[in-house]
Amino acid sequence: MAYIITEPCIGTKDASCVEVCPVDCIYEGGDQYYIHPDECIDCGACEPECPVQAIFPDTDVPPEWTDYIEKNRVLSGA
Repeated sequence: MAYIITEPCIGTKDASCVEVCPVDCIYEGGDQYYIHPDECIDCGACEPECPVQAIFPDTDVPPEWTDYIEKNRVLSGA
């Protein structure tokens, strides 16, 4: 399991999640942050820090945002 950053991040890019990630697996993309799925250790530290509730475990991504699972993978080069 990895965490996924979804649509609410677009236009916000707060970076609170980046500051708490113990393995530095969160990267800045053009329109949002994204999580490298192979580097994520599933600690969940990022999820409560997101001010717009954009971060979900990959198994709990809301149906309307499931395409962000692939977007995080592609943006990270995984």
